Amino acid sequence: MISLHKPLPSASRRQIWLYGLIWLIFLAPFFFLTYGQVNTYTASLSQVSSYVYSWEKHIPFLAWTIIPYWSIDLFYGLSLFICTSVREQTIHALRLIAGSLAACIGFLLFPLKFSFPRPETSHITGWMFDRLEMFDLPYNQAPSLHIILLWLLWLRFRAHLPAKWHRILHSWSLLILFSVLTTWQHHFIDVISGFAVGVIISYLLPIDSQWHWHYTGSRRSLKISINYGIGALICLFIAITFQGGAWILLWPAITFLLVTLGYLGLGASVFQKTPEGGLSPSAYIILLPYRLIAIGTYHYYASACRQPSKVSEHIILGGRPLYPLQTQAVFDMTCEWPRNVYSKNLIYRSQPQIDLLPISAKDIERAVHTMDELAKSGSIYVHCKLGYSRSATIVIAWLVHQHQAKTIDDAIKIVTQVRPKVILNEATIEQLNHWYQKYHSHRRMP
Repeated sequence: MISLHKPLPSASRRQIWLYGLIWLIFLAPFFFLTYGQVNTYTASLSQVSSYVYSWEKHIPFLAWTIIPYWSIDLFYGLSLFICTSVREQTIHALRLIAGSLAACIGFLLFPLKFSFPRPETSHITGWMFDRLEMFDLPYNQAPSLHIILLWLLWLRFRAHLPAKWHRILHSWSLLILFSVLTTWQHHFIDVISGFAVGVIISYLLPIDSQWHWHYTGSRRSLKISINYGIGALICLFIAITFQGGAWILLWPAITFLLVTLGYLGLGASVFQKTPEGGLSPSAYIILLPYRLIAIGTYHYYASACRQPSKVSEHIILGGRPLYPLQTQAVFDMTCEWPRNVYSKNLIYRSQPQIDLLPISAKDIERAVHTMDELAKSGSIYVHCKLGYSRSATIVIAWLVHQHQAKTIDDAIKIVTQVRPKVILNEATIEQLNHWYQKYHSHRRMP
């Protein structure tokens, strides 16, 4: 991604500023109209309840924190102009619209009121509180629109500010976060629900990745999706039945639902992993329950798969590396793991593939071309989670592609000889043969 401190061509920058101004002209009245109308409606209700934990009574009122509280307005406007492409700017604006609409729907469905009487304030902070109360009544609580916007704005500034400014960005963002409590604007439930809504919005409207749908219709994908779907329903049922602390199970319920959609057709796009090996912060958070399960299964099988296997002079096959690598390049086939420190100083490429499903012939061909590129740098460490299926599939195709094996069967024998626990089901072998017929047979050596 291009950083803010790297200049864009003047025409592109003018375009960003023009569209940013147009978006701002639309978003400013849109925000005040939707937020204000809902606030006025809730104020007209005869009775509005509050949801507050007893410990919140100990949160101090800090008048000066109205300054970071108000500062989000400045960040809101600037965020539209720091984008480096029209696509990014458009998706960011759509996120802001979605945030306002989601918050207003929440305010209408679950009208709440802030329950503490705010102390009198004076001087500049008193003036700022007075201006705030002119349009912001003590309603519009959960989810906190302030927190939704804070998350969406933090993502954009984090993406474009130079790394040396990140500590200041994070510190000021935390001040804004705490200010919604210390200005006595929101209760804790508003903060938590606002954060959840913000993360979901940024996940559903990705900037650095795109959604891809390809329904395979295979029995295996359907079976796996049903298993995760059942897991999602169980978590949802427990959360609704027991409530209280059980509401936390909504998190894995959402996770398993998304993984279900992944196995039905969204594939690796569910994990929003980039070719550079990063996961979007939103995907990292939302899919954390799945990744914790993946960590558990990895360490369960780790003793058997930890050691890499030398397939040829230039190809090493293994699981997710937890040890120093002796190769010059790394080819990562996982979608559920971000790039780790063991590949940090090596040439790296990622082609995310969802676990337990065969790689399509088209994706095998794409991976083979990536291997061609990486091979120019020297030896390659090819890995998935355990080094048994996804990465093994690509190594087999590579051996045939490089004429180190005449047929797919010959390549399978070579790989299984050095890594006996490789798992290649019938569907995987079918895709390998399909790749061979479609992409390789016409370029065989005489």
